[in-house]
Amino acid sequence: MKKKSVWIIVGIVLIIALWAFGAYNGMVNKQEAATTALADVQSTYQRRADLLPNLTKVVKAYAKHENSTFKEVAEARSKASQITLDAGSLNPEKLKRFEAAQGELSAALGKLMMVSERYPDLKASENFKDLQIQLEGTENRINEARQKYNEAVQDYNVTIRRMPNVLVSGTFGFDKMVKFEAAPGAEKAPDLNI
Repeated sequence: MKKKSVWIIVGIVLIIALWAFGAYNGMVNKQEAATTALADVQSTYQRRADLLPNLTKVVKAYAKHENSTFKEVAEARSKASQITLDAGSLNPEKLKRFEAAQGELSAALGKLMMVSERYPDLKASENFKDLQIQLEGTENRINEARQKYNEAVQDYNVTIRRMPNVLVSGTFGFDKMVKFEAAPGAEKAPDLNI
């Protein structure tokens, strides 16, 4: 009788251990998917930042009198490039700073594009058209990367917060991750007056 009780206890412990290992490994997989998606977001923002110097050069060739706009683009690009996101230390405040810097870069880029409206020769330039198409594609990639990141984070956050997974996630330090959100005032069209 005692042997049977011991085997039952061993069996229960083994089942719990196997479940805990499975839950832990599942959380690791979902966390890695979210951090990979975050890296994809950063690389798409970097692609945009890498396009800006070429776009600025093309616009400068036609619009030599727009120095304040060029300076603003350079400063915004520099500021946005200085902030990197690390999934291990990502918090809402750091994400807001990152989004604010990227928002400033978007506004500066918008002003640069508005400058092009004043110069018909620039708008007709093949280099400018090519860069404009690449930039538009990059903006779409940024939006898509942010969406994929938010979906991966949602999947991860739901997994670590559900019972009984919450017992494993709390024990091993799986913390809730933050999502990208729309910037305040994003519902309004940007004011691009120069």
